[in-house]
Amino acid sequence: MTLYIATNNAHKVKELAELFPGIPLRTPADAGIEFDHDETEDSFLGNSLGKARALFGLVKAPVLADDSGLCVDALGGAPGVRSARYGSPDDGRTVLSARDKNELLLREMEGRRDRTCRFVCAMTLMLSEHRFVTVQETCEGRLLESSRGAEGFGYDPVFFLPGEGLSMAELSLERKNRLSHRGRAAARILAVLASLPD
Repeated sequence: MTLYIATNNAHKVKELAELFPGIPLRTPADAGIEFDHDETEDSFLGNSLGKARALFGLVKAPVLADDSGLCVDALGGAPGVRSARYGSPDDGRTVLSARDKNELLLREMEGRRDRTCRFVCAMTLMLSEHRFVTVQETCEGRLLESSRGAEGFGYDPVFFLPGEGLSMAELSLERKNRLSHRGRAAARILAVLASLPD
């Protein structure tokens, strides 16, 4: 089964390809479609389902969508669903680089003792307009005081996994895919795909 993935983010495309080995993945661009769905919901689940429905309406074929981000307890769950647009003006045209977002986050957290946080991923597999599965997974950690590591993307360099003694950006891709929020969600979606009749 070929899945259309509701993203144009090259980093996410690469990560999803690793998480769904042997399953052909196509981006909207591969189908000649311009796809830029506004993430207007106040939950990861709402945004994931919204993206899946929007892309399914265009391709009329199985779709995989996810919405994910970092939630920091001391900041009331921020950046949360605004993780991709954190610190950016509301005009929708300017987006900070990952490095700038991380630096902003670390400045906002200066002097705070509670550094608990989690990555959250809501992933939706849409097989038809009325047939879909959505899962939501987390990866618990602590926010570092400075960036560490050169792997991964986004907030990975400032996200520390106490059980590993490493930041997410210091993990091998194989290890990250086993532990991460997106990796855990993908494992559940893969189990659903494996249960489908040929």
